[in-house]
Amino acid sequence: MNNPSEDTILKVEDLAVHFPVGGGLFGGPRRHLHAVDGVDLELKRGECLGLVGESGCGKSTLALTILGLQAPTRGRIVLDGHEVSGEGMDRKARARIAQMVFQDPYSSLNPRQTVRKTLEAPLRLHGNTATGEIEGRIGEMLARVGLRPDHADRYPHEFSGGQRQRIGIARALILDPKIIILDEPVSALDVSIRAQIINLLLELKETLGLSYIMISHDLGVVEHMSDRVAVMYLGRIVETGDWETIFTNPRHPYTRALISAIPDPFKRSRGEKITGEIPNPLNMPTGCGFHPRCPEARDICRMPPVPQLEEIGGAHFVRCRRVHELAVRNEALVSSV
Repeated sequence: MNNPSEDTILKVEDLAVHFPVGGGLFGGPRRHLHAVDGVDLELKRGECLGLVGESGCGKSTLALTILGLQAPTRGRIVLDGHEVSGEGMDRKARARIAQMVFQDPYSSLNPRQTVRKTLEAPLRLHGNTATGEIEGRIGEMLARVGLRPDHADRYPHEFSGGQRQRIGIARALILDPKIIILDEPVSALDVSIRAQIINLLLELKETLGLSYIMISHDLGVVEHMSDRVAVMYLGRIVETGDWETIFTNPRHPYTRALISAIPDPFKRSRGEKITGEIPNPLNMPTGCGFHPRCPEARDICRMPPVPQLEEIGGAHFVRCRRVHELAVRNEALVSSV
């Protein structure tokens, strides 16, 4: 068995991204929007980590920070054994390790560039300037994503949505990275095309030995693709574990509500529906960030400090002060049925 440190391709420690708001030309107090607030995360080599949560919970900001496209306020990022926080690794070097497939295949491609220009740009930027080498690499990537060599001379408007997403995947793979961040990669596609793209991503993961972070609010997609799942709420990870544990035994009230909302012919329901809106990140709730919407909230949940992620067994971590109390209660309810 590999050493755990060698088996980990990405490690995020206490990562925070706070955006200053106010205090401009007309004065007023300066406050900070907590987009990401103390995230700890690990990605193992060859695995797919599903990152789920409602819109606005910080998933995409976390992804951009890992890629170096957003500066962190604090924290540490170790990417394939290299410290990338601060001045540890420049953006070009980081791009050879981690890339992203974006949500919208329509807006993520330059409409004025052919597929060939789109795919050759990162190769030239990173020093692969031999024409034969570039042509060979472009042809290889198009074939891997199920497109033909003659597609290289076409423009984005000549392709369907699914084909455009295949081009986006080819662009992410062109530098032979080890990590791909998938930001809602099928949400903008027709239902009939989604399965094709998901199967392509799973095939590429196996054949190329890739590691994925799958960002999605669609838990059905996450359940199908992920080895482990991290649930994010208001800039923090509130629960993480292997996919089977998360989907069959969710322990945080927020996770239970998300799982119960999945359309399911077998009517699996493990929590009450979420009510209310996500609190304003400019005015974070004290104690547990979920308590204003949580049906299980008590006075202890509202008290500072923020509860920590606690391991409750089998690499299953939960950020909830009542996790053990609720487990005992649920077991008693089940045994009484």
